[in-house]
Amino acid sequence: MAHPIKVVLQSEVEHLGNSGDVVKVRPGFARNFLIPRGLAAPATSGNLARVDELKAKAAERAAQVKADAEALKTKLEAVSIKVSRQVGEENKMYGSVTSRDIEEEYASAHGLKFDRRKLQLAEPIRELGLSEVPLQLHHDVVAKLRVEVIKAS
Repeated sequence: MAHPIKVVLQSEVEHLGNSGDVVKVRPGFARNFLIPRGLAAPATSGNLARVDELKAKAAERAAQVKADAEALKTKLEAVSIKVSRQVGEENKMYGSVTSRDIEEEYASAHGLKFDRRKLQLAEPIRELGLSEVPLQLHHDVVAKLRVEVIKAS
């Protein structure tokens, strides 16, 4: 069994740590994934001396990302979209409104772009009316998108 080695993370790695953290990982994970992608560096004395510098850069970068997410949240919540769908008898829709539809409508109507995989839409919208769909922009920032599904004329 391989013994864990120490590496210094250069950027945030999900389920492992933040930039500047010194973590123990398996040698293969470090050699084949973390180091080639620039996510980590071996924990040498020189790299350990840079830990404070890396943490400061990571904090600055995280603050900028959060500020960008807050700005996008403000823009997204200030507007709403209308999606028209064909409707049959008793106002039953012939399909649904998916996260792709929502993303494309926001991009075309308002020029606002986001990653549709971050929409927290448990299942597609299948009924007419106004719906609020949460969008996880940052782990601390959640925007509520207003989507109104209307009957196509």
